[in-house]
Amino acid sequence: MLKHLTISFIAAFVLMNSARAEEKLIPVDAFVEQEKFNIPHLSPDGKHIAVSVRIKREKRNMLTMVVYSLPELKIVATHILPGFEVPVNFFWVNNQRLAIKKGLEVGYREPPVSTGEIIATNIDGTQVEYLYGYQNFKQSKRGERYGDDYAFGVIADVPYSRNGNIMVSSHEWRRARTNLYEINTNTAVRRLVADISMSDLDFTFQHDGKARFASGYDDNNKMVLFRFDDQAKEWQRTDSSKLGSHFSPLVFLPGDDEFYALQSNLGEPDSLIIENMNSGQRKVLFKDPVGSVEQIEFSAKPEIPFAITSSVGIPKAVYIMPDAPDAKLHKILSESFPDSYVHFINFSDDGQKLLFNVSSDRDPGSFYIYDRQTGKADLLFLNMSGLEPDQMASRKPIDFITRDGEKIMGYLTVPNNPQKKKLPLILLPHGGPIDIHDGWYFDRDAQFLASRGYAVLQVNFRGSSGRGPKFRDAGMKEFGGKMIDDLVDGLKWANTPPEIDSQRVCVYGASYGAYAAMMVPVKAPSLVRCAVGYSGRYDLVSRYSQDVTKESKKVENWLRKYMGDDMNKLASESPVNLAEKIKVPVFLAHGTKDEKTELGQAENMRRALQNAGNDPEWLLIKNEGHGFYDSEHQKEFYMRLETFLKKHLGS
Repeated sequence: MLKHLTISFIAAFVLMNSARAEEKLIPVDAFVEQEKFNIPHLSPDGKHIAVSVRIKREKRNMLTMVVYSLPELKIVATHILPGFEVPVNFFWVNNQRLAIKKGLEVGYREPPVSTGEIIATNIDGTQVEYLYGYQNFKQSKRGERYGDDYAFGVIADVPYSRNGNIMVSSHEWRRARTNLYEINTNTAVRRLVADISMSDLDFTFQHDGKARFASGYDDNNKMVLFRFDDQAKEWQRTDSSKLGSHFSPLVFLPGDDEFYALQSNLGEPDSLIIENMNSGQRKVLFKDPVGSVEQIEFSAKPEIPFAITSSVGIPKAVYIMPDAPDAKLHKILSESFPDSYVHFINFSDDGQKLLFNVSSDRDPGSFYIYDRQTGKADLLFLNMSGLEPDQMASRKPIDFITRDGEKIMGYLTVPNNPQKKKLPLILLPHGGPIDIHDGWYFDRDAQFLASRGYAVLQVNFRGSSGRGPKFRDAGMKEFGGKMIDDLVDGLKWANTPPEIDSQRVCVYGASYGAYAAMMVPVKAPSLVRCAVGYSGRYDLVSRYSQDVTKESKKVENWLRKYMGDDMNKLASESPVNLAEKIKVPVFLAHGTKDEKTELGQAENMRRALQNAGNDPEWLLIKNEGHGFYDSEHQKEFYMRLETFLKKHLGS
């Protein structure tokens, strides 16, 4: 049975649990435990919930889709895909049927990779139908009719009518083309709805089910927007001068005369606007001078935005419709979970049941269901149960001014430190690096390091997302330049907090963060005592020799735009060519099957350091990809990391 929590007692429940936490060294196993529950969706009638669940199968924590009945939370069916296939996402088609987007999970450091296949199943696992994908000929009942799909499919929309159909956007491999199909999930019969000669477009649908907009980026990474013209019966491209730096339609209002969109005119942070379809008149609903729109809270049907959060600082809901019933409910729930953020996931179609998530900087997240008739919130699932939120470290927003006058923002995670000791510091640059940013919410790396007594600094350097196109584009061709300078300036800022020991600093990162971890001691050798690179790329020039670059003009143009194509400059900013300048101890970790940053990256970096007389510590794990997937391998890395840091920084 579910645990009932009346709204008036939720806060007390949280406080009582916090009071039980004890100060002790938290086992590594608690940090390598992957989130067991993810992407839950409440059924239209509110009687079932489908959720991605990790189950133990030999040494693997396999991702499955499990359907539970409510309120008893009884398992109806567990849907296990073959091999390393996982459910990337899934949607309720109606009360008895779900559509599933398939993918492959190849590494812990990256989300599952979509295979472009879509299947449908009843909630009890019967009547499985292959709807779209490269195995369509063999696996679909309509395979002889349609053949294999030389494209990957995306579930673009589930019609409000819940007529058993879904809308699937098709993105061809061999041509720059996006199609849109309406597919019956019971019969696999499909109907072509749209055919546009441009790749990777996203569709926006009206309440009547009609696709009205298609948006994306062309081969030169310029934003494009198509609008379907009812009179001409064709998709017409919008004048780019009307789009500004960024324009992305979101959802329509009832009646389909107006729609919500994200907009940036001159590179400033994205704002939320509403536009009239006939007049083109726009009204700004939310605008933050520093941060873009981060989280949007939607009401029950007809699913209208009622609250927004900014991407910088600690998330706090700004109510754009404060008197709406769902806004009032959000306020009540938020008051019941102090120091956390409440996110509405979805409602039942009648608006009486609500699935919501509660998370914070200390809490990896829990899922609840709220019943309007009873006024009760029931705890469904919680993640990383081996961690007590009260034992976790707080994450506070920070900002500083760089050497050239740019305002940079980030987060400082400070462990519980009742004795007021000077704390060693870990600089933790994020991966990406373009259009990625560190946020306030629970961060596994930061919390693990904090549990071992280290303060953790995360800097959203130029090129990061969350502050608009202008700030993102400020990182163009600065992978080894201003991005690294921002990190170094962050370390200099970290000299000011009294709790930080600026003489004991290490830099650790994964992917681009690993590249940065090698570059910081090159540019600022006096500021760090050690460096750790995990699944990193250490040779920028090699990006152009990857298959994904040679096969895609868009990827190649993206690299030329953001990383640059001056090969001499890229070589001069590649750590593999600068090993003699890295004088601090180094720890390198990599997987043999990493396809994003090939094994040769780590091997060449290791060899260069050895030739420079600085033999790094080394961890190579077989059959692992971009970040270790197996929990035992993650544990081994964390233990090696802990030992390395303690050796060079102390505890």
